[in-house]
Amino acid sequence: MDASALTKLLSPTGWALLNALPPYDERQAMVLATGLRAKGVDPELAAAALTQSRLRAKAHLKFDTFADGMLFTQDGLEQATRLVVAARHAQRYHAAGVTKVADLTCGIGADSMTFAGTGLRVLATDIDEVTASIATVNLRHFPEAEVRHADGLSIDLAAEGVDGVFADPARRTRSGTRIFDPRSYAPPLDDVWALRSVVPAVGIKVGPGIPHAGLPTDAETQWVSVDGDVVEAALWFGPLAPEGPGRTALVLRTVTDDDGTRRTTSRTLRHSQGDDELVPDVGAVGHYLYEPDGAIIRAGLVAQAAAELGGRLLDRTIAYVTTDSPAPRAAVGSADSADLATGYRVLDVMPFSLKKLKAYLRERGVGRLTIKKRGTAVVPEQLRKQLDLRGTAEATVVLTRIAGSQQVLVVEPLIRPDGTNILDSPTPPERG
Repeated sequence: MDASALTKLLSPTGWALLNALPPYDERQAMVLATGLRAKGVDPELAAAALTQSRLRAKAHLKFDTFADGMLFTQDGLEQATRLVVAARHAQRYHAAGVTKVADLTCGIGADSMTFAGTGLRVLATDIDEVTASIATVNLRHFPEAEVRHADGLSIDLAAEGVDGVFADPARRTRSGTRIFDPRSYAPPLDDVWALRSVVPAVGIKVGPGIPHAGLPTDAETQWVSVDGDVVEAALWFGPLAPEGPGRTALVLRTVTDDDGTRRTTSRTLRHSQGDDELVPDVGAVGHYLYEPDGAIIRAGLVAQAAAELGGRLLDRTIAYVTTDSPAPRAAVGSADSADLATGYRVLDVMPFSLKKLKAYLRERGVGRLTIKKRGTAVVPEQLRKQLDLRGTAEATVVLTRIAGSQQVLVVEPLIRPDGTNILDSPTPPERG
């Protein structure tokens, strides 16, 4: 969105139009646009309002109903922190005794909203004028927050009374291409790291694909997943990392109680800087298979997960854990803690052979197949076509490497689609 479209959208007429639009429906968007033009609505305003309506609908995943009163840019929404994760950010600053946070690359203001909403004073800056204006709109209900169109690195933190810094550097080019080299972030990661010599409490959001090599030795690097999706990694310095430097994985899960109340459960695994790396056992396929959460894998904490699951790896380089008996319920999730891994019961194991697998599935009338893979070059969609599936039954297979050879594990998820656990069945089927 450019400045002209934003100005029109923020006019009384534009704001009223935006908030009067029906819930966004892609199938009706063209009809709605045609209707607005027929009513004489300014084309630029109509386009801006419809774009915001679409982005608000998409933003519900991150902001729930808060999205209905916010403005967005496409890039800003993609990079914005989910509120459930931003709340965890705010908790760190509160626990560290921080009173005023400088959000140096505030974007649309997602983290600043949470900081201010929990009582912290906020100085939010963005180098892009339109983005800073959008953040001002989104923070309009928070008197604790001030937004400036400025280069955050130029702020005199001491003079502003800032005792905590947060930054979420841009990790995409103008064309939308992802940037993986931290030195090419905007601003560069090294420039933000340097601020810890001025304000020790520094937090920096980075891409979850950041390599372990080169991570600062004085930071806690945490990978975060929400309902199975790895959504971010972040570096926490000084008092924001009270347990000291290291690698951690925060697993967040949304659960719905019997009364319909939705809440978030969590689980954290950790490897402290300087501790010896755990060396997990490696062995044969057991009766159960567990796939650790993506944040755990990204953080390099599969060995810790295997220890809690009471299992061993199928291969030292592949993140599958196997057990001879079900993992302790406390390890795979409970009413108050998130699950470390997705569990499966192993039904069959066979060497990978297209002909044999095709015959196996045909014999059982499998027409719908879930294919999971790790440590193999097989392309699931190509394999599915080659299998020529027919029938009404469903199955799940795992393609992986075991003791140097490609294997197929036929498995069934421990958690059914209705949320019940197959282990609670009175007579579970035996492994074939």
